[in-house]
Formats: sequence, C-alpha cells, structure tokens
Amino acid sequence: MVQTPQQRRANEAFAKKQEVKRGKPEPVIQKKVPQKSPISKFWLFALIFVVCGGLIAELLRIISGYF
Repeated sequence: MVQTPQQRRANEAFAKKQEVKRGKPEPVIQKKVPQKSPISKFWLFALIFVVCGGLIAELLRIISGYF
C-alpha cells in the first residue's frame, strides 16, 4: 500500500521529533527529601517513658505483692 502525501508528511514530522529525542539523556532521578516526622522526638520519648514506665511500675507492684 502506498502512502498518501499527508501520511508521508506526518511520518517525516514524527521521524524528526524522534531524531531530536535520541540525542538527549534520560531525565535524572531526583533524590527524595527525607520526610519530617509529624511528632517531635521529645514527645515520642515522653510517650515511651510513660507507657514503659507504667508497665515496669505495675510489674514491680505485682512482684512486691507476693512477698
């Protein structure tokens, strides 16, 4: 099947665009910026202290109740 003049022009334009793209390097992948935690370290440690401290205090109370 023979190309029509309109198809030939479209194919030539497409080939030119592809030729321009061949010489360009692929885009560089940007490094991700580390995401900031929504809770500060102080409050995180305070929460851990309260929870773990409460558990340890309960264990000591239970153990001391046996003696």
